[in-house]
Amino acid sequence: MNKTNSISITKEEISGMEQEMFQGRIIVIQTLNEADKAVDYLSGFKVLGFDTETRPSFKKGHTHRVALIQISTEDTCFLFRINIIGFTESLKGLLNNDKITKIGLSIHDDFTMLNRVSSFEPRNFIELQSFVKQYNICDMSLQKIYAIIFGKKISKSQRLSNWEAENLTPGQQKYAATDAWACIQIYKKLKSDSIPVPNISDINRTNII
Repeated sequence: MNKTNSISITKEEISGMEQEMFQGRIIVIQTLNEADKAVDYLSGFKVLGFDTETRPSFKKGHTHRVALIQISTEDTCFLFRINIIGFTESLKGLLNNDKITKIGLSIHDDFTMLNRVSSFEPRNFIELQSFVKQYNICDMSLQKIYAIIFGKKISKSQRLSNWEAENLTPGQQKYAATDAWACIQIYKKLKSDSIPVPNISDINRTNII
């Protein structure tokens, strides 16, 4: 890829794009037994997408603990409701597994929040905010990075919803799964080294793959 031009995109350019959503299986995990079975399944993959969700706080100085951990393959995303089941040993073991590459964005913040729930040592994670810089992408948000690479927008409409609700809505599940899955898509597409530098003026009209 040509490294001479920095690549960025505006919110206005993203607004006119087709919306992207995860179309695979979404499995909500709410018991310890389900968590162990999900981890066994996920342990068979070499690359996984990772993200978390936390109930928003609208009170200054008050924060909630992480409510959800999303871990995705290419076609299946597991939503671990750790506000219900806790940060299980099997799940920590998966995140500690240095033989599995985990892809996420702003993961330092995720790790800080998760360590408030229970201490763990994350291994073999790739931070997309750092990874995309070698491809001259200067935007740091998942929505902008995805739009630059795929010419589609990821909705952020559910970001401030209640992730500790008794039942996650279909909209929440789709949103959470899409974020984790999108991390894999970005990583694999950039690793393929097949993306040309886009014409930024046309980026809201043209898929650059």
